[in-house]
Amino acid sequence: MTAAPTGAGPRGTPTLGSHTGGQLRRLGAVAGLSGADAETYAQILTDSLGAVAERPLSLPPPARTFLSDDHTPVEFSLSFRPDAEPSMRVLLEPGCGADSLAHNGRAGLEVIRDMARRWHFATEALDTLQDLFLPAAPRGPLALWCALELMPGGVPRVKVYLNPAANGAERSATTVREALRRLGHGPAFDSLPPGGGHPFLALDLGDWSEPRAKVYVRHDNLTAGQAGRLSRMDPGPGPAAIEGFFRTAAGLGPDTTGLGRRPGLSCHSFTDTGTARPSGFTLHIPVRDYARHDGEALARAKRVLRHHGMDAAVLDRALTALTRRRPEDGVGLIAYLALAHQRDCPPRVTAYLSSEAYTVRPPFVESVRTPLSVR
Repeated sequence: MTAAPTGAGPRGTPTLGSHTGGQLRRLGAVAGLSGADAETYAQILTDSLGAVAERPLSLPPPARTFLSDDHTPVEFSLSFRPDAEPSMRVLLEPGCGADSLAHNGRAGLEVIRDMARRWHFATEALDTLQDLFLPAAPRGPLALWCALELMPGGVPRVKVYLNPAANGAERSATTVREALRRLGHGPAFDSLPPGGGHPFLALDLGDWSEPRAKVYVRHDNLTAGQAGRLSRMDPGPGPAAIEGFFRTAAGLGPDTTGLGRRPGLSCHSFTDTGTARPSGFTLHIPVRDYARHDGEALARAKRVLRHHGMDAAVLDRALTALTRRRPEDGVGLIAYLALAHQRDCPPRVTAYLSSEAYTVRPPFVESVRTPLSVR
């Protein structure tokens, strides 16, 4: 089923840029951004996508990007904290129109350098890793993604996501270890939990109070009990809190085996070069693969938000800002739910939201277990 377009180009033809830019403007209003800031960020989004922003939605996606299930090179997210407006982020693949993974990475790198010149931030951390993650003949599912945290004032915080398998999946762990060493986190790799691979390494660039190097670990067939033991923070969240989030987000009871369709992800953030321990831990649950439809995923997300003292009604308005379809008519609009812990900060809950510019996944017809409440 094709998603109903919500924006149009100069001649009335819906384009990738008009569709995602319109979503950003409406979602920005939900997140409390001013109209001027939302307009600025919509323009930054289309500029970062380059020529593919003018590509009509009647054509196939510009590339089979790993960023979303329907290959839209844009994903939104809202991050919730108690007693605060949610913060909004947009993730994009700036090189998605390139004819090879190598050209994709070079195009993405140039977009990041343009942002650095525009907003006067340094790229030394990225520069020191370029040979590891952007080789001449890269491999793997991606080259470079860019995330913009949309701050009031029209100047975003910038993150880059890199592919540890760029020199081969068999070298991913070696690549991550070397990257952490170059960034001053030499012993950090040995503190990571075991897993099935390292899909991403992310870097904060620009105006961050404590810039992070973030390592993601894949966990196949993850169970609630295993999830509760993944954090390496000291102090960190208790296992019961993580297990409760896992069961509610995934809709899995205590007698089920775990995440057998799509793996869970843990993320470990390093800020202090004086210790091997991470200062942050996040558990990501791919809720879209464990719910019959988005109505079910939305109910679980709202249950998690209420449990943590956050405004669950905002998420209803966010989905309305993205699409005119009913949540029950598809699955994947809410792609991931994440529970994040950062040292000296209250927990955050993040909902990752799909653009669905090209396709809506139909609801699952098989039975999915009723989710449990957070305890």
